[in-house]
Amino acid sequence: MTNFNVWNNVDEYFMEKLIPADTELEAVLQANKAAGIPEIDVSPTQGRLLHLLAKIKGAKNILEIGTLGGYSSIWMARALPNEGKIYTLEIDSEYAFVAKQNIKNAGCENKVEIIVGDALETLPTLKKIAPPFDLTFIDADKPNNPHYLKWALELANSGAVIIADNVVRDGAIVDEKSEDERVQGMRQFIDLLQGESRIESTAIQTVGNKGYDGFVLAVVN
Repeated sequence: MTNFNVWNNVDEYFMEKLIPADTELEAVLQANKAAGIPEIDVSPTQGRLLHLLAKIKGAKNILEIGTLGGYSSIWMARALPNEGKIYTLEIDSEYAFVAKQNIKNAGCENKVEIIVGDALETLPTLKKIAPPFDLTFIDADKPNNPHYLKWALELANSGAVIIADNVVRDGAIVDEKSEDERVQGMRQFIDLLQGESRIESTAIQTVGNKGYDGFVLAVVN
């Protein structure tokens, strides 16, 4: 049995035991696939982690950079109080259209606002229209992660949680000579974390049905 098969089987075990079947979330993944959206959403176990982190934090205002089809948005929206809100940014208008329908079907439309456009152009507008954020989830184009981190800091409450996905990249993160701009973007992101006195952070390697990767978890002082 290959490593991936083992990882996938363990994920399946944990999902069966710890994450109840959810027809709404399963429908989201099916709708995304039917619309041709890349199948790069977080896994159910990762989605549940985002949900739990938002609950632990007591988050009321969440920023998500990278909506895709709204799967992770729904996981986090379900953790919010009635007055809570997610601002989620998506560059692709077709993906945003699918996400909007998915979010509506999941009954979360009152808690999620999708903002369509280049995140580096829409992020500055949030300072005017949104309260400071309690939690930010970064899961978009990796070369721009250093810029997203700077904006996450700019828009954060004291004590805010910042999560960034896909930081390990099958171990390529350690290759300083990599020609992959996604790897170099993540390396610059990690360098910023290292030098930023306002943030305490760690990185966790993960395996599962999404392969070998990992995420950064940080708290703003």
